[in-house]
Amino acid sequence: MRVLVAPDRFAGAVTAAVAATALAEGWRESVPSDVVRALPLSDGSAGLVDAVGAALGGRLVPVTVPGPLGAAVPATVLHVPGQAGGTAFVEADQVLGTHLAADRAEAAVRSTTGGLGALVLAALATGAGRVVVGLSVPAAAHDGGAGLLAQLAGMAGAEPLTSGGLALTGLTPAGAAAAVSAARERLAGVDLVLALSDDAPLLGLHGAGAVLGQDPAVGPVRAQDLERALGHGCDVLERAAPPIPRRSLLAVEPRSAGTRLARSPGTGAGGGSAFVLQLLGARPLPGAEVVATAVDLAGAVAEADLVLTGAAVLDARSLTASVVATVARAALPRALPVVAVADEVQTSRREVSPLGISATYEVLDAGRRGRRPGAGEGLGALRARGARIARTWSV
Repeated sequence: MRVLVAPDRFAGAVTAAVAATALAEGWRESVPSDVVRALPLSDGSAGLVDAVGAALGGRLVPVTVPGPLGAAVPATVLHVPGQAGGTAFVEADQVLGTHLAADRAEAAVRSTTGGLGALVLAALATGAGRVVVGLSVPAAAHDGGAGLLAQLAGMAGAEPLTSGGLALTGLTPAGAAAAVSAARERLAGVDLVLALSDDAPLLGLHGAGAVLGQDPAVGPVRAQDLERALGHGCDVLERAAPPIPRRSLLAVEPRSAGTRLARSPGTGAGGGSAFVLQLLGARPLPGAEVVATAVDLAGAVAEADLVLTGAAVLDARSLTASVVATVARAALPRALPVVAVADEVQTSRREVSPLGISATYEVLDAGRRGRRPGAGEGLGALRARGARIARTWSV
């Protein structure tokens, strides 16, 4: 039997690569005769570079860029050779992840997305004709993408683009037009793709600002003040930004009249970086699908008799946009059984069946639920779960 193990990351420090290895080892322990292939995946958030690198190889370029509060942080660009200079992959979580800001209240008003701008510039320096930026919600920075825009426009020391969470407050139409034009010139000829793990807008009741307000360290009042400031700045940017030439590789479909980009789905990721990058012409796509295409998930599924996938949480949202859903959709036309594992399963069999998911399992048995296992115990539990699934599903 040929088994494809293609999970996302799990809770804690269990990356997709580590989870795939643990599940595959457990399967092989139970049924050594089966051919098991591990293919770690990502939805565009943490683990994007590792997942793509494990499947495609390529050159890892280490860089040091500013973190959300200005302190230098290490990051990595993955350059995969190919036509037109190949593709460079960058992961916003490396420079904007919430783990980089212990004081979330301070980060809400002082943080900057400038580090992501520096990371994108490092990707451009590889000579890649295509740059994929993995972005997620939430992020440590929430400046509406102002710091990123300043970096790409070559205005890293200019105000008001680098003054933290309220960076867009004093932005003038002339300054906005100049910054957007300069950044677009820097990106000219590059196919810029956003691998989004979340389709939340930047502004609005269900936007990234609302998510920020749910954090007790920030609170709704501070989040609302920040949203008003960002709303004004985003409006100035959108009105002042020159139209994107349709002949450019950066061209995107125009929005209908009256539609504000900052309130559109997929602009809230990376503290608003997704908003600015789309304003510059980037193409927003579901992150799980971007990664699946890059690592040829369809080809791997075609060679399998069963697919084992998983993630930290399997809930209603993950049935439409997630690694698990993407894997299930890839297997459905071939009528392959798909088994899903998660730290927490919040769906019923009736809900997952339309996707072609045959069964779901939690990592820990019922008697051990309700507590978070340590890293070592978590890996042991994944191996054990993989072994038990193999005994049930291997033929």
